Amino acid sequence: MIDRRDFLFGLGASLGSAAFTTLLADDTPGPKAHHPARAKRVIFLMMEGGPSHIDTFDPKPKLDELHLKEFQRGGKMQSAMASGKRYYVKSPFAFQSCGESGATMAANWEHLAKVADDICFFRGCQVDSVNHPTALYQMNTGSRFGADPAIGAWATYGLGSENRDLPGFIVLPEVSHPQGGAANWSNGFLPTTFQGTPLRASGPPILDLKPMPEITADHQRANLDLLKSLNEVHAADHPAQAELRARMTSYELAFRMQSVVPDLLDLGRESQATLDLYGIGRDPTDEFGRKCLLARRLVEKGVRFVQLYAGSWDSHDYLERAHGSLVRRVDRPIAALLTDLKRTGLLNDTLVIWAGEFGRSPDNGVRMGTAFGRDHNPKAMTIWFAGGGVKAGQTVGATDDTGAEAVECVHHVRDLHVTLLHLLGLDDNKLTYYHGGRFKQLSQFGGSVIREIVA
Repeated sequence: MIDRRDFLFGLGASLGSAAFTTLLADDTPGPKAHHPARAKRVIFLMMEGGPSHIDTFDPKPKLDELHLKEFQRGGKMQSAMASGKRYYVKSPFAFQSCGESGATMAANWEHLAKVADDICFFRGCQVDSVNHPTALYQMNTGSRFGADPAIGAWATYGLGSENRDLPGFIVLPEVSHPQGGAANWSNGFLPTTFQGTPLRASGPPILDLKPMPEITADHQRANLDLLKSLNEVHAADHPAQAELRARMTSYELAFRMQSVVPDLLDLGRESQATLDLYGIGRDPTDEFGRKCLLARRLVEKGVRFVQLYAGSWDSHDYLERAHGSLVRRVDRPIAALLTDLKRTGLLNDTLVIWAGEFGRSPDNGVRMGTAFGRDHNPKAMTIWFAGGGVKAGQTVGATDDTGAEAVECVHHVRDLHVTLLHLLGLDDNKLTYYHGGRFKQLSQFGGSVIREIVA
């Protein structure tokens, strides 16, 4: 007897494969993993703009010696971005040793330092692009070109949702979407059922969630039933139209969400102690604190993949002021999220990831006097993980003595994606979708699990 994914593979390049795959979204939720999972769900904290590893979690004392000395590599002036004279720039932040693990992080991470022993820091990741949109696409989708499915889409395609009344993949962006826009949480070539559902950062989180007063639930149900019957007639005549099946599924999901989402989004149901923990109701933590608390509530209700955005970390100048302000904004809420997940037992099977699209350079031009900053650096960055089957209280990998390039336990971002899927119980080589004449996967063409971070 063959399982359904083997059957799908057997359909090969036929039109039937696309139509059949859309039915996966309508299956009763349940385990579809390839091997035992360490994590059931993911919360991805995306620090859009490229946070500097050198000024957050990867201290480089060598830069104190080299500060404002001319930057050279291999006898020639080189930089990730600009030509002309370049100079080494030291970090404006002091560093601290945190917890029993002795993890190092900048001293302005006041609250995160208290949960350092729950975190696994990885300093060996590299990406290919030096530009924000393409690097964001690669971090979020595995491709630099913005037409492929996001990680959350792959996760929900592979595992389904644990709550049929909520989307499996929810995004909490800022008012200004990240560079590259909604393609960062797209379904790509997967059925549209798997695309991320963004909750608006201001105003009603979801437009038209509440119907007009004169429209009752019975009216809506009757309208949907009529529409469904008409669509099913059309679908029977056009079985290869995956978009129609996905649209019908979305209509039904939207109807069910009306009874679930309002209470879910009402943070007033939380205790004052919990609101205080996340920094809700105070500056500058209120906005991101609300996102982090909502993320906890979403995963509690069975949402498979939640992605939160905070930016912009693109500090070419005024690094101390810019990064300092951003750390104050996210430090308390992120620490609260880890504390809250651990308190409720959810951290055991929830994978939390903190990342940007790339790191930053040890050098910069001297602009605006002493307003030092850093440029883009795809060859070195720090990503950290907590919960969900990773080694807590560990630091894995290393960059060179100036933070210019990863030199130990070096892995391309495709290996990060393979590892994420592995922790969810999914095999990147088996989680495929037939499109454009071949079976495609998140890693594009394969990768390896980063064993050093897996518990």
